[in-house]
Amino acid sequence: MLLLDGSDLSCRLLPPSGSHEYNGFERLVGQQGIYNWPSHNELRKKMSNQTILTEFLLLGFSDVQELQILHFVVFLLIYLAALMGNLLILMVVALNHHLHTPMYFFLMNLSILDLGSISVTIPKSMANSLTNTRVISYPGCVAQVFLFFLFTAADFALLTIMAYDRYVAISQPLHYESIMNRGACVQMAASAWITGIVYTSLHTGNTFRLHFCQSNVINQFFCEIPQLLKLACSDSYLSEIGLLAFSVFLSLNCFVFIIVSYVQIFKTMLRIPSEQGRHKAFSTCLPHLTVVSLLLSTGFFAYLKSTSSSASGLYLMVAVLYSVVPPVMNPIIYSMRNTELKAALKKLIVWRLFTNKKNVRH
Repeated sequence: MLLLDGSDLSCRLLPPSGSHEYNGFERLVGQQGIYNWPSHNELRKKMSNQTILTEFLLLGFSDVQELQILHFVVFLLIYLAALMGNLLILMVVALNHHLHTPMYFFLMNLSILDLGSISVTIPKSMANSLTNTRVISYPGCVAQVFLFFLFTAADFALLTIMAYDRYVAISQPLHYESIMNRGACVQMAASAWITGIVYTSLHTGNTFRLHFCQSNVINQFFCEIPQLLKLACSDSYLSEIGLLAFSVFLSLNCFVFIIVSYVQIFKTMLRIPSEQGRHKAFSTCLPHLTVVSLLLSTGFFAYLKSTSSSASGLYLMVAVLYSVVPPVMNPIIYSMRNTELKAALKKLIVWRLFTNKKNVRH
């Protein structure tokens, strides 16, 4: 197909219909009209801005080699602490049949999600610091967004389910076993995972259908949707912003549900006659409420800051706060306040020490 340019009366051969270049041509015609068609150099410039990206550049913590090594060591220690804490919870709950209850079943799922979320971001950042690079491939960025969003969304859904579990256990103890039976617990945990997968698929697909032409530099140490939207070519990213706003609305509804559940729980606990019974109820509820508050406060603060014009250093600190701190702190919070978990952990450690001594003697 030939097009006559009104500015320099020259003929141009248009790209074949249906191709990426032809789609770009249609967008330009829709924006400027046939008679305001740009010159050949302007056309090439506009088309080059929509070149498909093959990689992104992540934000580094420092360009100084010594500080990069320090960043690697600090993140390695944090990652090992998260691995050890969450794996210990998985081992303790799996090996102690007294902990085979709905609350600890959900806690095992929470530990798996925490292990997944921190494993998506930290190892890549550590590898980049060690090799002095900032590059992440396009498929790698897609995978990072999908997996991190999946683990975070399923995490919050599971925390909401755990609030309901505590409400039934304390406010309706006589009906607890019939309501929170094995089948119901499996269905609830599966619904959290499935909700996370569907929800994440919508966000990831809606984000990466956009054309990125502003830059390929992501102002974050991992691929994050708010930072990717800043690289979009046009206002088509508004649909994803709408989806994010809807996500905030759902998260607030879940948070309100959790708060209402705990108001009822605390009312019931205040009516418990024995001090020991109140202490046991508080010891199982306060860790969960602390974990929910930590995840929500850091997450909302991070996403609100992502839309502002803050410095890159603040971006990094806020991202570390909501992506790294909760997976590390969750095992500590649960083990510090939960007497049953602490007792089971001590029992496991003593059993391991006794087994090792016995093997040494033989």
